[in-house]
Amino acid sequence: MTPMTTGRQKTTAAAAPPTARRAVVGRLSWGLADQAASSATNFAVGIYVARSLGLTAFGVFSLAWVTYGVVLSVSRGLATDPLVVRFSGVSEASWRGAVARSSGTALGAGAVIGAVCLVVGTALGGSVGPAFACLGVMLPGLLLQDAWRYSFFAAGTGRKAFVNDVVWGVALVPAMVVAARVGSVAAFVLAWGGSAAVAAVYGCFQSGIRPQLTGARAWVREHRDLGYRYLVENTCLSGASQLRAYGLGAIVGVGAVGAVRGAELLLGPFLAVLMGLSLVTVAEAARVLRRAPHRLGRFCLLLGGGQAAAALLWGAALLLMPDRVGELVLGDVWHSAAQLIVPATLGVAGAGLGTGAAAGLRALAAARRSLRCQLFASACYVIGGLGGAAAAGTVGSAWGVAAATVCSSAVWWLQLRSALREHHHNSVPEARTP
Repeated sequence: MTPMTTGRQKTTAAAAPPTARRAVVGRLSWGLADQAASSATNFAVGIYVARSLGLTAFGVFSLAWVTYGVVLSVSRGLATDPLVVRFSGVSEASWRGAVARSSGTALGAGAVIGAVCLVVGTALGGSVGPAFACLGVMLPGLLLQDAWRYSFFAAGTGRKAFVNDVVWGVALVPAMVVAARVGSVAAFVLAWGGSAAVAAVYGCFQSGIRPQLTGARAWVREHRDLGYRYLVENTCLSGASQLRAYGLGAIVGVGAVGAVRGAELLLGPFLAVLMGLSLVTVAEAARVLRRAPHRLGRFCLLLGGGQAAAALLWGAALLLMPDRVGELVLGDVWHSAAQLIVPATLGVAGAGLGTGAAAGLRALAAARRSLRCQLFASACYVIGGLGGAAAAGTVGSAWGVAAATVCSSAVWWLQLRSALREHHHNSVPEARTP
């Protein structure tokens, strides 16, 4: 090997880390941009409904929203979570085949669960029933649109996910105008879900992939070691949120559910950052694990600590917001939601810290450990939320959830520490004794 060749190799090696860092920053940036678009859409829907329909009707809409969150968790656990863990950074041919079956699984889950929601909503009637029936009709499009987002991030093409969410936002504008003229919760649910269906169809053109419903069973079977655990893990989290919402409505009233949702909307810009990072953190953690396993713990700590600090800063800014600005944003919901800013901020900060450890466990494919963490976190969430509601109403519920989230974050980090030690032990051959 000549000296010239050696020098060239050293130059290439020195340039590689900055290039890799730029690639990571680029993917994270698209994740933030995509979630900003998605959260702007969700924020606009929430504000528009809160101002148009008042606290009680907003509570009904929030119940449908929380139910959608549970169904979305089912879809992600079975369809997109295994895709991100096992098909991030693979060849295009492998990715396309996986995405066809994964998106078909999401679409099938939406069709099956949507039919159940439609039947239940029709049977319920009243003010809640029509909202659930309309949600059932919209679920296939909502879940398929979300599946495209995760598929694009698994391929490292977050720009396409961002464009897809922008399409959803553009389609939402005329739909919301029509819904406001109708003036019912069901109309807003149809407007929100119908615009998502437009983006879902556009996703087929973006990817050039047609969802394969016939491949759903094979997909679930092939990835059942991860999918079933992620299914339970995801539904525990969203199911706990749903139980808390239903229980809070029963103990305090439907207006309390609207107040909690209002506080979440106030934290919306930060939650956009949190959710935007979550789109890419598992894929990035998986890449770190493949290239530099010893850096995974530091990556997760920086991720979680940064999110927790940002949440506290945003909450402090909310406390300084004048009442007239809050009333302009949330209308009648503001005064109830403002009382929840401090506990809601602490809860989100705890969740942000825990997501760093969760990303590491997902990257390590430590599904059993992450499942144990999520079961513990979900139990704490329900107990804290409902116990606090019984003791001190809506504010007590918010403080109970904040305490539960902080405690759960500590458990996530303990499990990640054990998983990292286990991975290091398995990857380093034991010394042979003579």
